Amino acid sequence: MSETPPLCVVAAQIERDGRFLITQRRPSAVLPLLWEFPGGKLEEGETKVECLTRELEHRIGVRVRDPVKSMEVLHPYSGYTLRLVVYSCTLSADQEPQALNCHAVKWVLPEELAQHEFPGADQESVDQLLGL
Repeated sequence: MSETPPLCVVAAQIERDGRFLITQRRPSAVLPLLWEFPGGKLEEGETKVECLTRELEHRIGVRVRDPVKSMEVLHPYSGYTLRLVVYSCTLSADQEPQALNCHAVKWVLPEELAQHEFPGADQESVDQLLGL
């Protein structure tokens, strides 16, 4: 019997003026109203960067520049394992993220990240980002 491969999700670590962009999951989502770096699930046949581009346009209406893989987290949830691949990216100054397909968007200082509740895999990425 073979083990199910991890579910792959990509996320963007976007920093502007010392603040990080986080999004809040919709009330109807799995793990509702928790915060996360914006992104989404990899679809069959697409690269991780293509997925990141598609998800950011769909969820917050922006296009990122120069995505570079910054970390990868493997996190077990009940019934499945999630592989979260995080890319450090930039936005042009004229782009302002909007909550198109998420509940809210917010720019937060690194020390404010602890005031927001994140799902397990996302919390691991936040901890790595902060060097915890």
